[in-house]
Amino acid sequence: MNDTRCTWANMANPRYIAYHDHEWGVPCHDETTLFEMLNLEGAQAGLSWETILNKRDNYRIAFDGWDADKIASYDDAKVAALLANPGIVRNRLKVAAAINNAQAYLRLREQGLTLDDYLWAFVDGKPIVNDWPDGARPASTGLSDRISKDLAKRGFKFVGSTIVYAYMQGIGMVDDHDRACLCRRRR
Repeated sequence: MNDTRCTWANMANPRYIAYHDHEWGVPCHDETTLFEMLNLEGAQAGLSWETILNKRDNYRIAFDGWDADKIASYDDAKVAALLANPGIVRNRLKVAAAINNAQAYLRLREQGLTLDDYLWAFVDGKPIVNDWPDGARPASTGLSDRISKDLAKRGFKFVGSTIVYAYMQGIGMVDDHDRACLCRRRR
């Protein structure tokens, strides 16, 4: 049996293997997960995805299961508690971005849109399956540029094109598994 995985997957970290095998490149349509991943990809800025992945359970607890209604109303005391929480990245701008993103997400919902409908419309509901040479994935694309600009226009923060492309991979809008990867062959 082929057990080759993408070159970026840390084989020494069971969380990373599980993420690679069961989430990365797999189409996601769950609203809470889409909102969570948008914020976690933003939290990753300047760090490794592995750092954020290892803290994901702590983030879920700290940010009330990624309940946007609760997050949108966080007050100064909650922000102070988050900034004192060693289980997450204690960056004031990233914490503020999560709160801001919850508010932007709720505005999106008020317009009758879900993240699922909004995001997947950019790819006509079907994931883009790329065939990059192993390890030669781009950091961003024209599509991630467009989505990034639109998210920013809608008030979302930490949604630069590189972050958005990583987000697209993480939620399966894009499948960039290496040619030899066992996950590529399953699809």
